[in-house]
Amino acid sequence: MLDHVGLSVTNYEKSKAFYEAALAPLGYAPLMVVPKEHTGGIGVCGFGVAPKPDFWIDGAGRPSPKLHVSFRADTRGAVDAFHTAAMKAGGRDNGGPGLRPHYHPNYYGAFVFDPDGHNIEAVCHTPE
Repeated sequence: MLDHVGLSVTNYEKSKAFYEAALAPLGYAPLMVVPKEHTGGIGVCGFGVAPKPDFWIDGAGRPSPKLHVSFRADTRGAVDAFHTAAMKAGGRDNGGPGLRPHYHPNYYGAFVFDPDGHNIEAVCHTPE
C-alpha cells in the first residue's frame, strides 16, 4: 500500500500551478508547503484530499526519470474535467478521455504530460 509519491521538477512554481489546476477536478489541493529553511532552500509542496497530502513535488531542479502517475477519479466527468484543466494549465495531450477496454471494460482514463514530461493520468473504474 502506497502512502505518498513524490517527484522532482525543473520549475517549481510552474509545476505547482500546473498540478493545482489539473488536480482540482479530482478534489486535490495543495495541503502543505514545507518552509524552505527545512528543505535546503527548495520549494516542496504536498497535494491531496484533506487531511493528508499524498502527492508531492519538489523544486530540486533534477527531474526524476519520466514517471507515470495515475490519480483515481470518482466519475468519468471528473476525468474529463482533469484533462481539460490540465491542458489549460499547460499540459500536453497524451490520450484524451475515453474507455480503455484493453485494461478492463470500465477503464475510463485520460493522460497528459506535465511540464517535465511525466505521464499524468486520471482514471475512473466504475461504469456510468
